[in-house]
Amino acid sequence: MIGNFIADHIRGNRFTHLDPEIQQGIKLHREIDTFTDAHPITRKSKRRLHKRYGLYAGIIIDIFYDHYLAKNWHEYSAIPLDVFVDSVYALLDGKKEILPEKTNHMLPYMIEHNWLFNYQFKKGIKSVLNGMNRRTKNLGQMDLAIDDLYELDSEFEKDFKLFFEDLRIFTNQKLVELQLSNPTS
Repeated sequence: MIGNFIADHIRGNRFTHLDPEIQQGIKLHREIDTFTDAHPITRKSKRRLHKRYGLYAGIIIDIFYDHYLAKNWHEYSAIPLDVFVDSVYALLDGKKEILPEKTNHMLPYMIEHNWLFNYQFKKGIKSVLNGMNRRTKNLGQMDLAIDDLYELDSEFEKDFKLFFEDLRIFTNQKLVELQLSNPTS
């Protein structure tokens, strides 16, 4: 969980000092990113977006897919979303000493504004898109993507559900491979 969460804040292979399970989480996250970027369904979703987003289209689709995962959480987990989110926040908060600086900087805001829980709501996604737009100095105009989400909601959700089934299969296989190649016990 920790490795997956911090992977975007780790450059190259600067994680060999971390516990093997965290290293596996980072590697799995990177494999998932590669799989997602190349998948025909996510590419189809990106083509649905307005052209103005350019290279930011992939980030926007990742955010949209996070929305549909949170919105439909009950279909994928027996653990209620609020309980899962609280456990993630507690885990990360309890491991601050090993988290990258960027993660430690972001974590209090994430917890305070309950980002993971609020992904299920379009209002939460609008807030995320606005924040991403500020961080990229309006280069990608990501704040405007909320209009795409409203306009093509059912199409994006259908894409997500098809993609997520493939992703679950891929992730389970990849996790087994990673565990076999580097057992933690």
